[in-house]
Amino acid sequence: MSWQDNYQQWQQATLVPDLAEELTQMKGHEDDLEDAFTAPMEFGTAGMRGVMGPGINRMNIYTVRQATEGLARFMDKLPAEQKQQGVAISFDSRYHSQEFAHESARVLGAHKIPSFVFDSLRPTPELSFTIRHLHTYAGIMITASHNPKQYNGYKIYGPDGGQMPPEEADTITKYIREVTDIFNIPVVQEQKLREAKIMSLIGEDVDEAYLAALKSVTINPDLIASDGKDMKLIYSPLHGTGKVLAQRVLQGAGFQAVRIVPKQAILDPEFPTTPFPNPEFPQAFDLAIQLGKEESADVLIATDPDADRLGTAVRLPNGEYQLLTGNQIASIMLHYILTARKNAGTLPKNGAVVKSFVSTELATKIAESFGMQMINVETGFKFIAEQIEHFEETGEHEFLFGFEESYGYLIKPFVRDKDAMQATLLLAEVAAYYKHQGKTLYDGLQELYKEYGYFAEKTVSQDFPGIKGAEEMSALMAKFRKEEPSEFAGVKVARTEDYKTGQAKLADGSTEKLTLPKSDVLKFILSDGTWIAIRPSGTEPKIKYYVGTQSDSQDAAHKRLDDFEQALTAFTKA
Repeated sequence: MSWQDNYQQWQQATLVPDLAEELTQMKGHEDDLEDAFTAPMEFGTAGMRGVMGPGINRMNIYTVRQATEGLARFMDKLPAEQKQQGVAISFDSRYHSQEFAHESARVLGAHKIPSFVFDSLRPTPELSFTIRHLHTYAGIMITASHNPKQYNGYKIYGPDGGQMPPEEADTITKYIREVTDIFNIPVVQEQKLREAKIMSLIGEDVDEAYLAALKSVTINPDLIASDGKDMKLIYSPLHGTGKVLAQRVLQGAGFQAVRIVPKQAILDPEFPTTPFPNPEFPQAFDLAIQLGKEESADVLIATDPDADRLGTAVRLPNGEYQLLTGNQIASIMLHYILTARKNAGTLPKNGAVVKSFVSTELATKIAESFGMQMINVETGFKFIAEQIEHFEETGEHEFLFGFEESYGYLIKPFVRDKDAMQATLLLAEVAAYYKHQGKTLYDGLQELYKEYGYFAEKTVSQDFPGIKGAEEMSALMAKFRKEEPSEFAGVKVARTEDYKTGQAKLADGSTEKLTLPKSDVLKFILSDGTWIAIRPSGTEPKIKYYVGTQSDSQDAAHKRLDDFEQALTAFTKA
């Protein structure tokens, strides 16, 4: 159907009041109507994410019911015992998140699929933990992670606690697309589901189990007792789910001098203190830095609204604070883990670290210096989770640490997604480690650079909004493939990896087969070791450009980053 036909169908439907009012306000705004009604929201292995409002390309109770109906039809085909394992459901602090969570349970209930719904908002990693703890077959997380307030999202997790694998996600998508009448999806009244014990509420009972598991993240309790107890730490949940558990996690481990940023501890879906509740953005730390200076705090930590990503700002010698990148945070945590375990005699011979292939090679050098193996996977934490599952099934490796450059880290595999609660606890311990030596996290990072070389990375995003955005993204990726750049900023391309074809082409024209799964990603390895990757986002209308390089000084490395960024910009505009 055309967007006009879809729009007319929505005009004729009996909508819930808020959506009916919004639909009326959209009248005459053809660009908005075309975007909202032309095509349904994409549903991939990361679920779906988009602006809230009326339309098939918007997050609303009807598209949420449709997605859940797809999951329910998928589970209807499972053996009875798997179907009856049910679905765990959690949600964040955004508008409609709790409503979407409960609507999901009502749809599942119509299929007699048990649901276990948190009594209030909880972090995404706790949802992953809950699936494994309660042995449910699947999980649903209602969140738009670090997106602005207009967004919400819907993520599906599998039995291992990781995001649903591609094959299962594709099957669920097929069932979702078969739901043509989204206004008449069967739902059951919540009270009836509760009385029939098909829908259950969970909360503190799971919190206690998750908090108990988090205690295993601490490596050196004596260090925390001696130096962490009085270390001044500022924490911000950025108006989100981290507020529920972070202070309990830190204080339970022995960090007593924790201050939470008051204004950002308010569970406000408007995110009034930061338009982008993303801990990689400097503005999100403004209030934490202000409080940090008042307290002379050692370290500032912020987590995004669903508490799966963590950012930090560290104190410099002059008393100012500097944000670290996700790659820097991961490298300093990894080095601490390996050092502490080596000193304790618990470093395994078959240890492995897993990272996305667009993350820093500094971590590779660190891992290899301890005799550990680095395994690169495709972008998406589900691929790190798959490696953990493989290790457990085969005994091939012992998992030590996993991370993505986009501020996601996992220390212990009782969760199968990035976990900012684990990362908060470990980063605080690392800060205590350096404090014991009279140093800061900044000092520790400089030591790593001196030992392993000055690595620098940068991620740049190019937005492609509107209905034509997807076409423009495809055209730009086609341009990179057709014109095949032979150099960037005067440095020759030695190897071009095309993950869409599964082949790598070398400068001499020979080819090699790639081992990672096929995806729409290009990676250029330059003759000086610099690498550049280009990848359309799986959840947002943007293309991401990743650059990683190394030099003999920090300034030189960052100058090289700027040169390569300019070269990329010139190519895309030519």
